[in-house]
Amino acid sequence: QVQVVESGGGLVQPGGSLRLSCAASGSIFSMTAMGWYRQAPGKQRELVAGITSGGSTNYADSVKGRFTISRGNAKNTVYLQMNSLKPEETAVYYCYAVSKSTPTSHEGVFWGQGTQVTVSS
Repeated sequence: QVQVVESGGGLVQPGGSLRLSCAASGSIFSMTAMGWYRQAPGKQRELVAGITSGGSTNYADSVKGRFTISRGNAKNTVYLQMNSLKPEETAVYYCYAVSKSTPTSHEGVFWGQGTQVTVSS
């Protein structure tokens, strides 16, 4: 199995910044992609940003130019730098990891427990 652990959430004022961290560990032969989703109260979970093993990134239109996803120096870690945060971005942010446990296994998608981000004055 793969464990995914997020950290870095908290309370921030509108216009402020936060950096989320995510680390995946366990039965990982290869990592295909990692990234972040978020879910606000009463809303569906939505993709925020993702990054592949090759370094390709994708972002939700609403966060382009303000959020940056990057890979850490440590293996199987990613960061989400969030700038100019808005109150409507208050949500639980979930990290995901897409990986294989062996060279021939199917990819699995693994999720963290989520970290709360609250944007409020």
